[in-house]
Amino acid sequence: MAQKTLLKGRVLSFTGSPFDGEPTEATRLDEAVVIEHGRITEIGTIDALRKAHPDAVTKDHGSRLIMAGFVDPHVHYPQTAMIASWGKRLIDWLNTYTFPEEMKFGDFDYAAEIANRYLDLTTAHGTTTMCSFCTIHPESVDAFFTAAQQRGQRVVAGKTCMDRNAPEGLRDTAQTAYDQSAALLEKWHRVDRLSYAITPRFSPTSTPEQLEAMGALWAEHPHCLMQTHLSEQTDEIEWVRSLFPDARDYLDTYEKFGLLGQNGLYGHVIHLEDRERDRLREVDASLIHCPTSNTFIGSGLFDMNGLIHDGHRIGLATDTGGGSSFSMLRTMAAAYEIGQLRGRPLHPAQLLWLGTVGSARSLRMDDCIGNITPGMEADLVVIDLASTPAIAQREAHAEDVWEAIFPTIMMGDDRAVAEVWIGGRQAA
Repeated sequence: MAQKTLLKGRVLSFTGSPFDGEPTEATRLDEAVVIEHGRITEIGTIDALRKAHPDAVTKDHGSRLIMAGFVDPHVHYPQTAMIASWGKRLIDWLNTYTFPEEMKFGDFDYAAEIANRYLDLTTAHGTTTMCSFCTIHPESVDAFFTAAQQRGQRVVAGKTCMDRNAPEGLRDTAQTAYDQSAALLEKWHRVDRLSYAITPRFSPTSTPEQLEAMGALWAEHPHCLMQTHLSEQTDEIEWVRSLFPDARDYLDTYEKFGLLGQNGLYGHVIHLEDRERDRLREVDASLIHCPTSNTFIGSGLFDMNGLIHDGHRIGLATDTGGGSSFSMLRTMAAAYEIGQLRGRPLHPAQLLWLGTVGSARSLRMDDCIGNITPGMEADLVVIDLASTPAIAQREAHAEDVWEAIFPTIMMGDDRAVAEVWIGGRQAA
């Protein structure tokens, strides 16, 4: 019989979107949560749950915050070793740092080393699910899924496809991209907690023939996610215009090849034209905000308020290693800062929702992860709201739970992560 566990603390869950009305009205605080058979079975008061589950093993976390594990919907695990590389904008950064590192991932052993390192680092920061670009090498996909499977982790990943404007060792073809992606999809998709994402890197590194092949594969497997990049930097957009002179805009380079749809994940989306915003909303695609990356590489300021107000589906992501941190807490802090620069700072409830429910929604997985409600998979993080002297002295003066949480969002790191549960088991 599986062990039943009762976690006691300040259990935070969401009953709606904190972007609709008063942010705190979309939240719920309980005293305890029960985990059994890898799922959340009940939340409520500690006295009621102890009475109902006398056989449960209790772990008392005092005033610590217990919430859903963080969900990161746009990462590049192969860039782990070269995160925080100095001083380049997107195209030069790819050529100088990213592509040389990604060349190494045809070696399964090296890919496995980095995959395990990445999952160790992100677990230490409280991230339990992520959607990752791999490299063009099938070995990079196999290594990542194998590492995640061994940990019982829910992840999404896909072979990155590129057949131009990249070094020779990082180019495939339209046909090999299709064949290898199809084989990897067949091998891994929906095995245990794994999901495959069709992954053209972005329009500048794929010929029209390859984009057409990826669109055809997606049409054959519409239940799969498709991930790519869109409108990250202004010089990138000019490059796309030069490569696709007949396209109406950047999004059209995907749309005309069948790469615009409900299960699409579009990273960055900073410099969108009106038509692009309208079409993305019409198909209910997911827009992924990567604030630390957008500032680190100098891309621009995401229009969170405008896009949320218009009804877009939005996730929050680290974009490691263009993003400068593995921490979703640091990512939330950057999103807050960008909101300030945009004139609309985000409430702590909105930031936590974006990093959990919102990101799970972007992956179409909010029915199983991203929140603490009965029936959901038990991916949880326990947050110490007084993890450093600087945070503790501020938290001591908090007048409510949100004042207690906000200093950890702004100043917290992996020291704030007291415990992580993945699939109902405590992570090592």
